[in-house]
Amino acid sequence: MHRILTAIGLLIALLIVIGFALPRQSRFVVSDTVHAPAATVFAQLNDLRRTQLWADVAFTDPNADVTFAGPARGVGATVSWNGAIAGSGTQTIVESRPYDYVGTLINGGEPGETRTWFTLVPEPGATRVDWGFEHDYGYNLVGRYVGAVVTGIIRRDYSARLARLVELAESLPPADFGSLAIERVLVEPQRIAYKTVQSSPDAASISGALGNAYFDVLAFMDSQGLRQVGAPVAIARRFDGAQLRFDAGIPFAGDGDGSAPDVKIGSTPGGPSLRVRHVGPYRALAETHRRIAAYLAALGIERNGNSWESYVSDPTEVPERDLVTYVYYPVRDEP
Repeated sequence: MHRILTAIGLLIALLIVIGFALPRQSRFVVSDTVHAPAATVFAQLNDLRRTQLWADVAFTDPNADVTFAGPARGVGATVSWNGAIAGSGTQTIVESRPYDYVGTLINGGEPGETRTWFTLVPEPGATRVDWGFEHDYGYNLVGRYVGAVVTGIIRRDYSARLARLVELAESLPPADFGSLAIERVLVEPQRIAYKTVQSSPDAASISGALGNAYFDVLAFMDSQGLRQVGAPVAIARRFDGAQLRFDAGIPFAGDGDGSAPDVKIGSTPGGPSLRVRHVGPYRALAETHRRIAAYLAALGIERNGNSWESYVSDPTEVPERDLVTYVYYPVRDEP
């Protein structure tokens, strides 16, 4: 019996020595290349609801209960889960730098606290994503043994999730919206006199159609004694084959209850909207719209009506490179 106890004691001592010799930290970085702009990739990391599209707890536990708290995006955004397979936990974004870094904390302040981070490195036509993982077991010798066993499994899981991120990001519109200054505003509708016109979608045709329409609208306003109180607008209605249909309108003040055969009274869209300030030629507006559309898709924001433009500058007085146009996209409120 004495020999058995001695052997057990030596075994325990050996396990303790080995435990202290094992790394106290589990740490690794997995990497992949995404053929998409850094802004598009960042949008999938900085919003924990978007993260669920490629790193969802449901991949391992379909019956897990998942809830969100805090802001929709950025620092403070939080997701919590509770499931029979996935267990329970909480992840919070603790650092966010557009468009190159997102840091998160899993089970912050608890013994199982884990730090993860994403670093985005732009490459020609692509973005390299480095996803890091770090868990400190401290003096928990059992944890060190567990870490030595499961770190490789966790690394393989991260690599698989990163591959799903690549697939998702590359499926989104490719326009790079990283340099857009996008504001979320609450728009008050304005009364307008407008004429519905159509044109082929090239800039020259649109400009000509708008010019003719504004001439008719101004003539109508003059006949009605209406006063212009804002920049001319163009509200996109629909695209029929090779023709773009839109309302060319001018905001007014006065009792505008009359109408002409081609000119009507209406109002601009209102409510929550995204607004982008476009500076430069009108012919470059199509690219601005493509970038806004990419932004909406990347962030999963749902439109709530037709886009429209407000032509702030007078092209007869302002150089083409300095023309200011505000582009509006009505959107639905986010949860």
